Amino acid sequence: MSPAVRVAAMVRRLPDDHVLSADPDLVLPLASVGKVLLLGEVARRLADGTLAADRQVELLDDDRQVGGTGLLGHLSPQSWTVADLATAVGAVSDNAATNALLRLVTLDAVQDLARHAGLRNTTVHDQIRAERGPGVPETFATGAARELCTFLADVANGTWQSPRACRLLRGWLAGNTDRAMVADSIGRSPWSGDGIQVQNKTGTDTGVRADVGIVSGRHTVVYAVITAFAPGAERAAVAELRRWGTAVNGLAGAHRSDSS
Repeated sequence: MSPAVRVAAMVRRLPDDHVLSADPDLVLPLASVGKVLLLGEVARRLADGTLAADRQVELLDDDRQVGGTGLLGHLSPQSWTVADLATAVGAVSDNAATNALLRLVTLDAVQDLARHAGLRNTTVHDQIRAERGPGVPETFATGAARELCTFLADVANGTWQSPRACRLLRGWLAGNTDRAMVADSIGRSPWSGDGIQVQNKTGTDTGVRADVGIVSGRHTVVYAVITAFAPGAERAAVAELRRWGTAVNGLAGAHRSDSS
């Protein structure tokens, strides 16, 4: 591993809890990986009936002027359904959709969800902003790999909130179009034709690359890999993420006799 790259990582196979990790309690910026918690709050509300999937949400000018990833801010419709916005966040990490949903469910509610899930050091701090300066949080979200894996394990097992909330969240993560980090190394083995599924969320920001997800192969594996790096070390960080992807691939495809 390059000395210019800090890594916090955990890979956990369910249900035997075979674990590989490196500094899993190190708290680092998450970039858009923090949107998993926002999607979780939306899934919770849709599942318990306190929010309707077809509710229209207006995109404000402030939502659109955030830069970075996404499509909705460049399209002409002024409003989208909750389901549309969640799909856009899951598929392309849409920043305008993120801010619109965060305004709808509130930052406080997303932070409460994290606390109620037992996440002490993993949370969302703010909306997405094109620039950060005095008077606003330094970063969108921060977190630890162990906590993210614990949360995703509950989602994978269907024990977080409700089975329907878990299915909704997993469905949005399954639509993610970014498979360039950890997921780049998943599915490259003879067992990949057995119906491997990757449900993940990535995060990209200056000095940050992160990827968390649920992988279903012969076994179900949850993973969280967060890298923070110095200028010029992006390739080394991505290489580290892909190296962990090879570990995820191995655990998901290992025969039960290999689980010890």
